[in-house]
Amino acid sequence: MTEFHYALDADGVATITWDVPGKTMNVMSFEGLRELDACIDKALADDAVKGVVITSGKADFAGGMDLNVLADMRDNAGDNPAQGLFDGIMSMHHLLRKIELAGMDRKTQKGGKPIAAALPGTAMGIGLELPLSCHRIFAADNPRAQIGLPEIKVGIFPGAGGTTRLSWKLGAMAAAPLLLEGKSNNPAKAKAAGVIDEVVPAADLLSAAKAWVLGAKDADLVKPWDTKGYKVPGGTPYSAPGFPTFVGASVMVHANTWGVYPAAKALLSAVYEGLQVPFDTALKIEARHFVSVLMNPSSSAMIRSLFVNKGALEKGANRPDVPDEKVSKVGVLGAGMMGAGIAYVSAAAGIEVVLLDSTIEAAERGKSYSTGILDKAIKRGRSTEEKKARLLGQITTTTDYADLQGCDLIVEAVFEDPKVKAEVTAKAEAVIPETAIYASNTSTLPITSLAQASNRPEQFIGIHFFSPVDKMLLVEIIKGAQTGPRAVAKALDYVRQIRKTPIVVNDARFFYANRCIIPYINEGMRLAAEGTPLPMVDHAAQLLGFPVGPLQLVDETSLDLGAKIAKATKAAMGNDYPDDAVDDVVFWMVDEGRLGRKSKAGFFDYDDAGKRLGYWTGFGARYPAQDGADLTEVQNRLMMAQVLEAVRALEEGVLEDIREGDVGAILGWGFAPWSGGPFGWLDIIGAEKAVAICDDLEARFGKRFACPQMLRDMAAKGQTFYGPKSVLKAA
Repeated sequence: MTEFHYALDADGVATITWDVPGKTMNVMSFEGLRELDACIDKALADDAVKGVVITSGKADFAGGMDLNVLADMRDNAGDNPAQGLFDGIMSMHHLLRKIELAGMDRKTQKGGKPIAAALPGTAMGIGLELPLSCHRIFAADNPRAQIGLPEIKVGIFPGAGGTTRLSWKLGAMAAAPLLLEGKSNNPAKAKAAGVIDEVVPAADLLSAAKAWVLGAKDADLVKPWDTKGYKVPGGTPYSAPGFPTFVGASVMVHANTWGVYPAAKALLSAVYEGLQVPFDTALKIEARHFVSVLMNPSSSAMIRSLFVNKGALEKGANRPDVPDEKVSKVGVLGAGMMGAGIAYVSAAAGIEVVLLDSTIEAAERGKSYSTGILDKAIKRGRSTEEKKARLLGQITTTTDYADLQGCDLIVEAVFEDPKVKAEVTAKAEAVIPETAIYASNTSTLPITSLAQASNRPEQFIGIHFFSPVDKMLLVEIIKGAQTGPRAVAKALDYVRQIRKTPIVVNDARFFYANRCIIPYINEGMRLAAEGTPLPMVDHAAQLLGFPVGPLQLVDETSLDLGAKIAKATKAAMGNDYPDDAVDDVVFWMVDEGRLGRKSKAGFFDYDDAGKRLGYWTGFGARYPAQDGADLTEVQNRLMMAQVLEAVRALEEGVLEDIREGDVGAILGWGFAPWSGGPFGWLDIIGAEKAVAICDDLEARFGKRFACPQMLRDMAAKGQTFYGPKSVLKAA
């Protein structure tokens, strides 16, 4: 398979075109690296070649490295995987350094051949690291293109020289947002930031790059770090101006990661150490830190869940084998916060929307939610009045069910009351086509029960959005007892259209996400009521890698919602209801008018703008804080409250695929992304240790921590959820 194509024109410019067969976006493989290496050698050895342009045969330049290749390299490295990884990474450094030096004499810095990169579109990861080794970077004037180094978002950092080159080129402070946040820019902003050199009309991209190559002088080929006396912008770590930068960066990294994401710390270390040594030594330092991250199980877990598995689910890994079910017109019943958000994301995807509510005023308020989002986007330069008008034109507001005619999908988002939902189901089914799929956006009510109001239960399904709809990436699709494959396919195709990530689960109380979230919140409130200091409850979770602790989370979701869920759950479970201790806290706070952020009073105090001011000191009057709380115990309780529910969901068949359990947990409620999700976390600590923690917690705190039999059997057999010893493969 040829991934790089070589052509020499009459002017003596060799064009190396990256075009991976069978893919819409170029991704780098080790076979590709070998081909590129051979092309560079060929160009440098041929006297007829005056210079080189590296470009893409696709609309974009590259999406990055094939991360599966890195995993394979480690797995195939035998008894010394770290050495195998280091050797593989250094081979990339040698190739990019060869491009950078371009055959020049190292002493005279003359005799090299100019090499330019011509980027027609998006260039991410290795797709930017390769151009950074070239002598000049040209990008097409394509405002939709993104240029950046996003590796930190999947648990690694730019390890093919991007970390070193960008920090040496821009200085640590200017490079920090691009490296530590994975921020990307369009070509114009990338040029303004100093990441690339030229932005030219798309039609002139290759001709501009070739013209520069033919006119380049020896001095144009010498990188700043290869010149004598080069001073890095902003100063080195030991200089007066540079020292505060690294102190601040270290604080920022620890504030954002709470010490549980190894990649950010390793990246900062690579920059700090690399700026104190010669450039070639800095590349070796970068490689060593990169290998240390790749050897950490966290990186494997994050890559697996946030890259491989997330991508597979978005491409329909579990889609039934039925014809395309793309949505053309969706009816949204209920224009409250959820319905308004669903209408917006649907219209933004080009789908015609009918937004229905009991009054036209309510429907128009729902539509105004889209107006507010679009006005903010225009103010920030991310949209235009024309785009706003086009999107709003996709949304029709109404009170008349007859306007739902022609809808091929209905998404009901009315009040969480079975009677209300049954009423709107009957009204909608009276007018929508026989082939239409009907979906209920519910977070707690069983889909099988709601489907009893439908004349076509095989076409009835649950689509659970998370709030706020426009920002949350996850959508939970719930199959009722009679839901058919067409309904599942339609829901999956719709979620793909609105560019979100779906998981599919079977019907059960609280489905999957809320089944895990509610015990997490409840355990936090139990701890608080037992006298664990409120800050410790939340900070214990953040030290585990959760973006917010359970008390802050319940404030965001509102305590009165928790009270409603508790009453409904208790009515359904009777004597089996496990959370009376939690209800004492919830109902008391609701009676006190402390409903959370929306009432500007909850576990936190808030100012008039809704900004948190600090934990509510009045909580201690009823539940005094006690000394001696053990951090590890608090963390084990918070973690196991969620993880055990995930295992039970798999054991009971609510979850059918652990990939959905892990991806759903990370995207749905921010479950410790460094761990790869609850099943990834269990693999990291090992089933045997997990069982020991469960047995200890059950003995002291009750049966909610009872170890699932599946996990106990795994511990006895030395099994894991992923990998060659997977319990699922054995099953």
